[in-house]
Formats: sequence, C-alpha cells, structure tokens
Amino acid sequence: SGQARMALVGGVHILCNPLPFVGFSKAHMLSKDGRCRVFAKNANGYVRSEGGGLLLLKPLDAALADGDRIHAVIAKTGLNTDGKTLGIAFPNQTAQMALLRTLYDDPALDLRNLCYMEAHGTGTAAGDPVEARSIGEVFSALRPAGDPLLVGSVKSNLGHLEPASGIAGLLKAILVLKHKTAPPCLHLAETNPDIDCPSLGISFVTEPTPLPATPGPALAGVNSFGFGGANAHVLLEESPADPGPV
Repeated sequence: SGQARMALVGGVHILCNPLPFVGFSKAHMLSKDGRCRVFAKNANGYVRSEGGGLLLLKPLDAALADGDRIHAVIAKTGLNTDGKTLGIAFPNQTAQMALLRTLYDDPALDLRNLCYMEAHGTGTAAGDPVEARSIGEVFSALRPAGDPLLVGSVKSNLGHLEPASGIAGLLKAILVLKHKTAPPCLHLAETNPDIDCPSLGISFVTEPTPLPATPGPALAGVNSFGFGGANAHVLLEESPADPGPV
C-alpha cells in the first residue's frame, strides 16, 4: 500500500495453558495418537504445536535496487470469510472456492506456472475433503487438463501452529520454490476415500517430488484458514534471477 518502506510480519504460537487442550479434546478435534494425518483415510484430528516465523517484506523494486537477497515474491493475497456454517470450526467450500477464484481467475495469470499448492490441511475428517474439493474444482477448470496440481501440508511435519500456522505454510512454500522440490506429506499411506484426486486434478505429495517445468516463473499458492471462518490465500512467485550490479 506504500505506507511503509519495509515491514516485519509473522506469527508465533506457544502452548502455555492446559485449558485449550481440554476444550479441543472435548470437541473431538485433536488426534488421539498425536499425528496430523493430512488427507489420509485414517485422519483423526490435528496436533497442537509450538513455533513461529518472521518475514521482512519490502517492495520488489526497492529490494532489487538495494541488492537484497529475495527469497520469493508475493504476487497476490486475498481474504474472505465463511459466513454462516454448521459450526464455528466447520469449513465452507463455497467461500474457499470464491477466494481462490478471486485470485486465480485472471487472464493476466498464466496458470501453467502454478506448480504447487500448500494446503491448510489439518488432518480432520470434515476439513480435508472440503479443502481438497475446493482446490480441485477451481483449478481443474483453470489449469491445463492432464497436469495434476501438487498439494501438500506442512502440518503433517510440524503439527498445527494454530495462529502461526499460516506463516509455517508460507515459509514451506518459499522453500519449495527455492529448491524446486515439494517434500512429502507424512502419514499418508492411503488417501481419504472422500477425496477423488484424479477427477479433481490434484496429486498429494508422498515422496520428494521435483516441481514440473514451467514456461515462466514458478508459482505456489498457500491456504490458511482461521478457526472462526476466516480464509486467507497468498500466491507466491519464485525469486527473480540475480540482476547483477545495480
């Protein structure tokens, strides 16, 4: 928006009180065996975890002019809310799809460059199929047929950082673009039967997978959803090549 030359943004989560564990347990939201089995048939809830991350944001032109090391470029961001649902933590597929369409249904975007989607993916029976369908139904209509979109979630590796989960997913997506490789989702031996990956045009990453070649700078999307129905999405573009001395 031009209000600042640069900004530090991030999120941190610390588990310092037992009461949320009690509440989430009574709501049957937590995994009984301490595993975030994202998109898996035996998914049984999420795992609360601690962590955090911090980013320095700067306008691209200024970063290039100053010779900064650029890890990725934020191409687009978007927010919306679920509105009324069956419950405070129940997702709304229509709202999730509307958010994605707002960002991606854009003739200026070449979606052949979109090669990875970092899902919110918590490992819950209700949330995982809804998010998978929202991603698949939107992008199967926008991307070339026969080219499944790679999808993963860092929560299978780290657990759910709750208010800091978005920054964790964003950092992972940056590393995916930097290394041109998507790391595997853990604990995904068998996909949730309510998710039809072939018809949705998506592919869950179950082993280290090189990103497909793209005609332009590679793009990666990041979903992050709030407990009360907030939906956020960031579209990242890989760092530009070093322009040399400025």
